[in-house]
Amino acid sequence: MYVKICGLSEPEHVATAVRAGADAIGFVMTRSSRRVSPERAAELAALVPGHVLTVGVFRGEDPETVRAAALTSGVRAVQLHGNHPHGDFTALKDLGAGLIRAVDAQADLRCGAYDEDLLIVDAPQAGSGLPWDWAAVRGRPSGQWMLAGGLAPANVAEAIEAARPWGVDVSSGVESAPGVKDSGLIEEFLGEVRRTRG
Repeated sequence: MYVKICGLSEPEHVATAVRAGADAIGFVMTRSSRRVSPERAAELAALVPGHVLTVGVFRGEDPETVRAAALTSGVRAVQLHGNHPHGDFTALKDLGAGLIRAVDAQADLRCGAYDEDLLIVDAPQAGSGLPWDWAAVRGRPSGQWMLAGGLAPANVAEAIEAARPWGVDVSSGVESAPGVKDSGLIEEFLGEVRRTRG
């Protein structure tokens, strides 16, 4: 089970996520309480070993803005969240970074339909931290896809059982307050996922 911990902004939480076994770490570089500058993302990404994917998260920015931030930060993948057109992904293909498309369950759920490498299926209200009907997408997405939206240590096993995703993506579910990550919750979340793997 692939695990992405998103919205990190402090070195201690990056270190915790890596130590606890995260496969990917996300840095939000768009409007959000979790936003970090590309320069700050570069400092944090430098702490991440090569086997863990670093992801820059964007929502609504044009491809050139995304490109500039990705190059400054040095992230190895770019996540476009929301209703980005196919052309935005095409425009970033030559960046040499992985492409991740994050959408709600009403979108095209075929991983690769927009030339992306990974797909994230998120809650109808992205960033709300509220659980949603995970079972409604079971069997619908194809390829390498992660479940997101309302996940937390207490419910991630239930969510995995309901949706049967390839991976999971968490942000607010490992926070002690909006935008404030909690090392204990990060460790607990990864521990629950590992137990779910069997």
